[in-house]
Amino acid sequence: MGLGILEDRVLEHVPANLSGTTQYFDDPERPQYATDGAHEHLKCDRSGPVPIVLVPQPTDDPNDPLNWPLWRRDLITLVLSITSVFATALGPILAADTVLLVSTLKDVTFVKASLLTGYFLLGCGASAFLFVPSSRIWGKRHLFVLGTILLIVTSIWTAASGNKSYTNFLWSRIFQGVAAAPFESLVNAAVGDLYFVHERGKRMAFTNLAVFGGAFFTPILVGKISNDMGWQWTFWFVAIFSGVCLPAVYLFCPETAYRRDPTPRFSATKKDDDAPQDRGLDQEQEQELKRYPAPSHQTSTDSTTAPKDEEHIHTATEAPASTTGAPTTTTPPKATFLQSLALFNGRKSSDSFWKLTLRPLPLLLHPAFLWACLIQGLLIGWTVFIGVLMAFFFISVPLWWDEVQTGYAYTGAFVGALIGFAIAGGLSDWSARLMTKWNGGVYEPEFRLVLVIPQMVLGCAGLYGFGITLDGMLYGKYHYAVPLTFFGLEVAGMVIGAVAGSLYIVDAYRDIVIEGFTAMIIFKNFFSFALTFKAWPWLIQSSVKAAKIFNALGSVQLVVCLLTIPLYIYGKRLRSFSYRHDILELCRLR
Repeated sequence: MGLGILEDRVLEHVPANLSGTTQYFDDPERPQYATDGAHEHLKCDRSGPVPIVLVPQPTDDPNDPLNWPLWRRDLITLVLSITSVFATALGPILAADTVLLVSTLKDVTFVKASLLTGYFLLGCGASAFLFVPSSRIWGKRHLFVLGTILLIVTSIWTAASGNKSYTNFLWSRIFQGVAAAPFESLVNAAVGDLYFVHERGKRMAFTNLAVFGGAFFTPILVGKISNDMGWQWTFWFVAIFSGVCLPAVYLFCPETAYRRDPTPRFSATKKDDDAPQDRGLDQEQEQELKRYPAPSHQTSTDSTTAPKDEEHIHTATEAPASTTGAPTTTTPPKATFLQSLALFNGRKSSDSFWKLTLRPLPLLLHPAFLWACLIQGLLIGWTVFIGVLMAFFFISVPLWWDEVQTGYAYTGAFVGALIGFAIAGGLSDWSARLMTKWNGGVYEPEFRLVLVIPQMVLGCAGLYGFGITLDGMLYGKYHYAVPLTFFGLEVAGMVIGAVAGSLYIVDAYRDIVIEGFTAMIIFKNFFSFALTFKAWPWLIQSSVKAAKIFNALGSVQLVVCLLTIPLYIYGKRLRSFSYRHDILELCRLR
């Protein structure tokens, strides 16, 4: 038993590409160094004093994104991140304008106004069903270009005719959700396409900050714009800035998906059998060694092909090592700039589109993935729920705030998001390294679950405190800054929960991580959509007492966080069972 985690009774070594029991974990700050002859046949980053094994191993194809210069890869990430800010901004863009819409649009109630946000989430979640499998088969470029075009068109649609009818406004919001879906669901996957493991950490943090930070910063600006220029101008600005992003996405963001050679699944052994040799490598590195086994006789010592400014990264012995009589492969020519502008450049997977579309659904019945959906999705849903009710409490008695002040109220949420990122970033790898040390150098993915502790403390405190102090504020007992501070704590817990759930799924169920992330995206969007229906009815049923509602929500969140305890204890056995009884194979979706 490692730090309270029960060992499996069936498998001596739980498979590495499904779970993550290993000597190390994928920590960009702790890469695998090629310090002995065993790794000489692998391509390495030789820019530092000690060569670092490149994971995944790049090919010799100049069109492999891993072979592109670092400045080009960083430019792609920057363009996609900036565009993501405007895409995700459309979600909370009406948060400060609820009362304004009710007072200016014909036959629009508070419930109908909140549903304008709900249907955006519905469009985003529903389109992920199709966009994610499409990206797996045909790549991501066509979806990023399509999404940017839709951002422009739908924003103009809403700005120009949203006030003509509620139905027209509603449909424009649904398609805005469709436009935002590629950026919400695929930008982080593009980072995985573009970088080696030891390069991903800071880039992944940057893209997540663009997606989450932009969403919480938006209402701060929107209130001022709506008050001074009219709510339509918030959409005009999104259309304008998205229009600036479109040529950048089209010209500088080529296809990042690349079809690599499939790697075999790591073999599992029964108890009392010989376990695979532990070479101190993480999961992807073990797979690369399987693909390119160390040569037993004379090998070639030619350097690999690489751009001139990146030769220090790829300089290594040829991999796979050429041997006498071994077949040679022809390196494809480098694609021209015009060729890189094509929206499609070949099929990336031979899997069936409809199988890929349906794969996320069975995972909702898997305990680990259901936990991840709940640990992420509930707090995201509660955040949307708070946003729906904010206007009622702060624009009415006793504050009588306008749209500008209501928008500024989201400053606490934005600061909370930054705090959440700081805590998650500081604790995630540090706690995993510490627990790995305590466990004799053996890493278990369940070590990631300790992040739920700060999530539970901050998230539950935020929910309980927000409801209690919001009621007190109405009677002059608390300053308005107090409930807004608790709102910030709730958002900090939400961010930490999102990181905790994602890290655990990545480390524990790597071979179905894309399907898992798709399931989480669908769950949180559909759950948040459902909450927009119930926000106002629940408030009325509670006699406009926020404490009753948020005490219930806080208790639900507390129970979900406590479910992490059995997952921590039995998680390794669950991983073993999942390997031996593949849910996707049982559903004939492999």
